[in-house]
Amino acid sequence: MADGGGEERRPPKKNLQGLLQMAIEAGTDSDNADQMGQMSEERRQWLQAAMGNAFAGQVDEVQQIKECIEELTKSTIDEDGEERKEQALQLLADLCENLDNASDFCKLGGMHLLLSRYLNCSKGELRWRAADLVGICSQNIPYVQQIALSLGAVNKLLQLLDLDENEAVRVKALFAISCLVREQDAGLDEFVKQDGFSVLMRAMQSNVLKLKVKSAFLLQNLLLSHPEHKETLCSMGMVQQLVSLLHTEHSPFHEHVLSALCSLVTDFPQGVTECRSPELAFEGFLKERSTQIQKEEEFQEELEYCQRLLKLCFRNGTEDRNMDR
Repeated sequence: MADGGGEERRPPKKNLQGLLQMAIEAGTDSDNADQMGQMSEERRQWLQAAMGNAFAGQVDEVQQIKECIEELTKSTIDEDGEERKEQALQLLADLCENLDNASDFCKLGGMHLLLSRYLNCSKGELRWRAADLVGICSQNIPYVQQIALSLGAVNKLLQLLDLDENEAVRVKALFAISCLVREQDAGLDEFVKQDGFSVLMRAMQSNVLKLKVKSAFLLQNLLLSHPEHKETLCSMGMVQQLVSLLHTEHSPFHEHVLSALCSLVTDFPQGVTECRSPELAFEGFLKERSTQIQKEEEFQEELEYCQRLLKLCFRNGTEDRNMDR
């Protein structure tokens, strides 16, 4: 029993109804109840209805997922049907931010539907929404990642990233690829098998800034977490291609290219040797770029990467030349 002869309080249930009970109790028998007044019956009923509806909404999310899948399963895509399918994909994207909902969506066959039908759909709006949903569902959920990988998701997404004419589709395909290969060894193995690094390189050579930046960021992340692939990348000529990107019109993208180069050469002598190739004239470029941006506040991170590359790749060579004089 509680002190003072009051009734023993039960622990609230672990749901919204339990919270409702706790709120009602707090409103009716707190120390300030006399001052604040008892909760009116009308107010109590309103609160019960509101909280009950909120709780019912949680329970019905699986039903919402089923209804969305049912809509997506319909083969007709007229103007109204396309809009309904867009709305279904948007609702699923919102619902599947919840990990449990993402798993339920896949258990109900949703991932198979996305990969078998909607990534190949003729409507760009549906393709990018489908790719986005693949990524949302795959984030940090091994079960979902395994399903997607077993259905050939990486290969299909790489094709969209590489060949689709719709900019939004390519960006969302890259997002989904990132969700399937980062911190996921099986996904990365499939990415490498499907020549994903070459696709990533071509994405960095596109004229879509967002795609270029996100591709360079993914490359940098993969180099940091999986340095064993550095030799493969060097054999592909990745150093030369990254340096060539730095000779395009200066943009914020260059910061990410330099960051990727730093990751590639760190603790990797072969990468350093590649950067020292006379044909690249990379040392002179780094010094010139450093001079150009050293007083520009918005380029300070890029300046740091330039200085780091000079230190990693050319410090010893500069010291040797100075000793020879």
